[in-house]
Amino acid sequence: MDLALDGKLALVTGASKGIGAAIARSLAREGCDVVLVARTADRLEAVAHAIAQETGRNATPCVADLSKPAEAERIAAMWKEADILVNNAGAIPPGRLEEIDDVAWREAWDLKVFGYINLIRGLYPAMRERRERVICNVIGAAAQTRPPAYLCGVAGNAALTALTLSLGSESHKDGIRVVGVSPGPVETERLRRFEKDGDSAAHIPFGRPASPEEIADTVAFLVSPRAGYVSGAVLMVDGGISARSQA
Repeated sequence: MDLALDGKLALVTGASKGIGAAIARSLAREGCDVVLVARTADRLEAVAHAIAQETGRNATPCVADLSKPAEAERIAAMWKEADILVNNAGAIPPGRLEEIDDVAWREAWDLKVFGYINLIRGLYPAMRERRERVICNVIGAAAQTRPPAYLCGVAGNAALTALTLSLGSESHKDGIRVVGVSPGPVETERLRRFEKDGDSAAHIPFGRPASPEEIADTVAFLVSPRAGYVSGAVLMVDGGISARSQA
């Protein structure tokens, strides 16, 4: 299927590894020029170089710490012409209520929650002026499954889910679609780091985590004109985990 993304400019955060790198690669394969934003310069530059070599598209690394509002403002000012914004940066630590101190809670939200909000606020006026633009928030299934041992992430993902639904319910008036993707377990360094002894793939749908590419290709479709009537929606890409949890 031709996703009609050729020549679009996509800004992808958290793009130095994992899901973010896979999203940038998938969009470049579909014809987008991509701007890759993350905090780690060497990894970011390596991913950007590999994408450019593989796809022939422009892949620009842009080092920034989006937990700082001024950095989000700087990135938004630099890339006002972006057709697509994919918010993906963020790593919220696990822990129950008494295990997460104030510093950890605020650091996690500064990047994943307020980082998303600040970049949206920074780019939205330019997107409204140019119209036919898309914002996609990569969130996470914890908002639906609500594991108590990931409380900070549950609350953060719930906030971003509500933000996506609310903003996307009327952004069509500004010529902008706002959508979200909420992955379940994905085969990344982060998943391997947080796996507990005794965990088994038998407890995961299809006997395996999702691949980063499966999340990335879902994002590519949602930000494309092929999904042009989708806004104010968050798609669960978790193999049915959240549906089972709610049941």
